[in-house]
Amino acid sequence: MNSISPSLKETPSRLSPFIALQSRDFRLIWFGQLISVAGSQMQTVAINWHVWELTRAPLALGLIGLARLIPIVFFSLVGGVVADTRDRRRVMLVTQTTMMLVAVSLGIVTMRGVVTPLAIYGLSAVAAAALAFDMPARQSLIPNLVPREHLTNALTLSSIVFQIATIVGPGLAGILIGSYGVGVIYWINAVSFLAVIAALVLMHARPKPQVEANGQLFNLHALREGFRFVRNSKIIFSTMLLDFLATFFAGANTLLPIFATNILHVGAEGYGFLSAAESIGSVVTGAIVSLLGDIKHKGAILLASVSLYGLATVLFGLSNLFLLSVFFLMLVGAGDTVSTILRQTIRQLVTPDNLRGRMTSINMIFFMGGPQLGEMEAGIAATLLGAPFAVITGGIATVLLVALTAYAVPALRHYKD
Repeated sequence: MNSISPSLKETPSRLSPFIALQSRDFRLIWFGQLISVAGSQMQTVAINWHVWELTRAPLALGLIGLARLIPIVFFSLVGGVVADTRDRRRVMLVTQTTMMLVAVSLGIVTMRGVVTPLAIYGLSAVAAAALAFDMPARQSLIPNLVPREHLTNALTLSSIVFQIATIVGPGLAGILIGSYGVGVIYWINAVSFLAVIAALVLMHARPKPQVEANGQLFNLHALREGFRFVRNSKIIFSTMLLDFLATFFAGANTLLPIFATNILHVGAEGYGFLSAAESIGSVVTGAIVSLLGDIKHKGAILLASVSLYGLATVLFGLSNLFLLSVFFLMLVGAGDTVSTILRQTIRQLVTPDNLRGRMTSINMIFFMGGPQLGEMEAGIAATLLGAPFAVITGGIATVLLVALTAYAVPALRHYKD
């Protein structure tokens, strides 16, 4: 853990909303992620649009989520053990390079005109497998780069950089797809990974592995220890389950190409703005949270933010006006950002450093499994009953689940730090 310099020893009321960026290594990874995530978000938008152009089938869009989910389920638990038993920085170097090669491959098959939905699914699965190792290593690395009292700020800034990237990325992707096609997006994303790779190479911090590897890639005892910790922590498990169910039911992103073309009639450019709308709301909300500093009533505000996420999803499904739809998606992003910041802060504060990788990997099944299975569910529901019905009922289910969680887990409702 970095020592705290005199300039950082301020009272909470005087802390800068950007104080975590005073830590050099965190600043490097923050700026690297800003560029790389923008490229990745451009690619996500491009893949959805590409599959929609190739098939015009809602179910085909849903299969993108399934292609990503299967590797996550298979590899995320191994990724968590690796994050706790190996050099987290080196793990990220391998995973970032792998995802860069996936983007290059997508660019090549698109440029040659031999791309098929199956090829897109397969390469998306490879990228998801790399992400299953990358996310536990990355999230576990952040607490090693900043002082403990600045962790909430670091996680807030990490959320903000993600949301800034998802404003710039989809908006730019929509314009470029309309002008040049999807192929150029894959090449841009490939180059963007160099920013994170450079940040990792320049980083001074070399956090040591937290658990003895004993020459094994996968330590079953270490995995069982991680499961026991999550199972015995009602706070952590309830936030994971709520995250999974909310994103399973209320995710509307996969169906945005349908709303853009068939309901709002705004084309690829409008699709780009719809894809960026959530992130606009997220950045504004993240900036407000950063200015407010530490939040005391974390549990109650977490539940309220997930309720907003579900309610705004319902309103988006009901809208057939472009600007109103953009506004409701901004509210979705606002609720999601507050929820994400608080969930991550609670988990990182409650979890010992030697268990962070495994906790993150178990959470990844919930965090990534919910949206990816939700994409499949949304694709099926949209095929059978229409996209608006799929979105509206998902939002209603989310609000009901929040009420059930608040009743069943009073420890979460009353959680303070």
